[in-house]
Amino acid sequence: MRDAHDVIVRPYVTERSTASVADGRYTFVVATGTTKSEIRSAVEQLFNVKVLQVNTVNVGGKEKRQGVHVGTTPDWKKAIVTIDTNPKPNSYLAKGGKAAASSKKYKNSIEEFGYGQ
Repeated sequence: MRDAHDVIVRPYVTERSTASVADGRYTFVVATGTTKSEIRSAVEQLFNVKVLQVNTVNVGGKEKRQGVHVGTTPDWKKAIVTIDTNPKPNSYLAKGGKAAASSKKYKNSIEEFGYGQ
């Protein structure tokens, strides 16, 4: 299991990704080779939000040219994370059949890295 700071490299801020923040979808550049479950736990740990869904895209590097030299930019991975914008406390049955609720509080947006409302 990787450290949460090693999984999330940086936010991916574009016009499209900023517009999707209203729907609770945040886009991050993540380390290549990470799994969706690692991304989910890293976002929940770093930002204290409830993650509903994680979609990933492997982006291939582009061919770049500088004079006569030709090379490619590195491949990278993008994760689109959907968070719960209306978190409710989890309720469950305790011993004796009594209803109890978990006291875990989740935020409904990510304010760090320029995201937020």
